[in-house]
Amino acid sequence: MATTHGARPKVPWWRWRKNPLCRRSDVAEAWLLIATAVLALVLSGFAGIAAAGAVGTSLDDRRERTRPVPAVLVENARDAAPAPVSESGDGGVWAEVRWTAPDGSRHTGRAEVPADGKKGDEVTVHNDGDGRLVSAPPEGAEAHFQIAMGGLTVAFVTGGMVLLVGWIVRARLRLRRLDLWEAEWRQVEPAWRRRMTG
Repeated sequence: MATTHGARPKVPWWRWRKNPLCRRSDVAEAWLLIATAVLALVLSGFAGIAAAGAVGTSLDDRRERTRPVPAVLVENARDAAPAPVSESGDGGVWAEVRWTAPDGSRHTGRAEVPADGKKGDEVTVHNDGDGRLVSAPPEGAEAHFQIAMGGLTVAFVTGGMVLLVGWIVRARLRLRRLDLWEAEWRQVEPAWRRRMTG
C-alpha cells in the first residue's frame, strides 16, 4: 500500500506486523494504548464499586447515629426563613422547635419543617448521639442516587487519571522517537547530501 512520506500506514494492526519500518517504540506505543484502555476500564470499575460501597456504608452509619424525635413548633412556619435546597428536597423552612431529650431536659433550636406548619404543631426532627439537631439522613431513591453518583464520580475520575498518565507516557515515547529519528538523520544526512550534489 503506497503512502505519502511521513504518513502512518492505514493498515489494521500494522504495529504487530513484521515490518522493517516498525520500530520497537511503535510496538511499545501500541501495547501502551491497549494497557491504558484496559487499566482505565478495570480500575475505574473497581474504584466506582468501592466508592459506592463506601457511600452506602457512610449513609448506613449516619442513619444508625440519627434518631427521629417528636418536637413542637414554637413559631408559624410561614414566618420563618425558607430553607436552602436540602437533602430531602421538600422545600421546607427553618423554624424554631422545642423537643425533649431522653434525659428529660428540654431544648430549642432551628430545624427544617414543612412550610405549612403552624405554631404548636407536632413535627419530627432528628438528633445525633449527643442530642443535637441534625438533618434527616437520606432514604430510598435519594440514598440510591447519592450512592450511584458517588460511584460514578470516582469511576470517571479514576479512568480519567489512568488515561491522562497513559497520554503523558505516550507523548514521552513520541518525543523519544523523534529524538532518535533526528540523531539517525544527522548520521545519514551527509551521505545524502554528497549523493545529491555529486
